[in-house]
Amino acid sequence: MCGRYLILTEDEIIEYREIINEVNERYKDTPLLSQMATGEVFPTNVAPVLITEKEKPRAALMKWGFPKWQGKGVIINARAETALERKTFRLPLMQKRCVVPTAGFFEWRQEDGKKQKYLFRMPNTKLLYLAGLFGTFEQMPAYTILTTAANSSVSAYHDRMPLILGAQSIEAWLLDTRFALDYVGRPCDSILYAQAV
Repeated sequence: MCGRYLILTEDEIIEYREIINEVNERYKDTPLLSQMATGEVFPTNVAPVLITEKEKPRAALMKWGFPKWQGKGVIINARAETALERKTFRLPLMQKRCVVPTAGFFEWRQEDGKKQKYLFRMPNTKLLYLAGLFGTFEQMPAYTILTTAANSSVSAYHDRMPLILGAQSIEAWLLDTRFALDYVGRPCDSILYAQAV
């Protein structure tokens, strides 16, 4: 499960600053740019993702959550292991993959009768790249984050975690369907640390 994540626009995060600069240029003078979330990102917020355009990663703004076909609400996560079997996610997995850049994601755990919030990050890096899928619904592009079984660094807090991509795997995830289909079946071996917030 990934129900919220963090965007930091600190200048020292060079990779993220480049994404923000590209978004600012691409969406200049559009209403979508004014809706872009920073800080803690919630479902239905508009946030930057990386997609493929002309065989290269490009930054785009999208809304977090596929609309549900029945009832209200949005689908913010898709199970990586079964995405190919689900009608909602099959085509996006084959043709419309994205990467969600983030400083970390949040999970909650019951402690002493109350919920404690934790931020999960990777040591020695300021950016996490989460595997995602996207589509266009009523002319609004939207994305969902793929999740997988939690590994040992997350399992004490939740049984699911986002499917994390290494920076070196971004282009392969976006461009290579065979790589993507193999990747969704792998366990996530990224080691994370949790910080109470």
